[in-house]
Amino acid sequence: MSSWTERVREFGLRNLPPEKLLPDSQPAYMTSAIYLFGALTIGALVVIIASGMILALKGPAWWHVASVGHFVNSIHLWSVELFFFFMVIHLWGKFWMAAWRGGRARVWMTGAVAFLVAVPCAFTGYLSQQNFDSQWIATQGKDGINSLGVGAFFNALNFGQMYSYHILLLPLAVVAIVALHILLVRRHGIVPPIPLADSVGVAAPER
Repeated sequence: MSSWTERVREFGLRNLPPEKLLPDSQPAYMTSAIYLFGALTIGALVVIIASGMILALKGPAWWHVASVGHFVNSIHLWSVELFFFFMVIHLWGKFWMAAWRGGRARVWMTGAVAFLVAVPCAFTGYLSQQNFDSQWIATQGKDGINSLGVGAFFNALNFGQMYSYHILLLPLAVVAIVALHILLVRRHGIVPPIPLADSVGVAAPER
């Protein structure tokens, strides 16, 4: 009788063999620029996490009083801006490519969910600035949150709660979903472009 660790290993090797998990070559169509935005999104996320860890270690008010803190905070802000810019282009590009083809529905869904979870993660970041901007955003946002009936669980005026959401709970959710998304991409492969014959409604020639 095999142990549970052996079963887990066999499951992983069966669903994600090394040649899929860490491929050493990619199809020629991946030279298209539209395929770069997924990797750029991940790169921006890495910078977000690295700069956010520094800000969290030094405290949320550090960037108000130190020039280095202001610099790190600026890196964090602009990496978030680029993260959403690259992600939106990636999502729209895959939408028009019908990236759910070939049994890739879960790949598409995890990407869309990652975007939806990243939005409140960024929102709580604005609420964690400890300045007049964050106070204004919190007071304006609480009415919309209360109108959804979730104000008792998500209090935009509670700095401690919003800070915890921003540096721990929501980032963990984003990273977990992105990791699952990448593993699904590795398992099912990069979606190929839509064949020209299919895109213009002409039957492909017989070979």
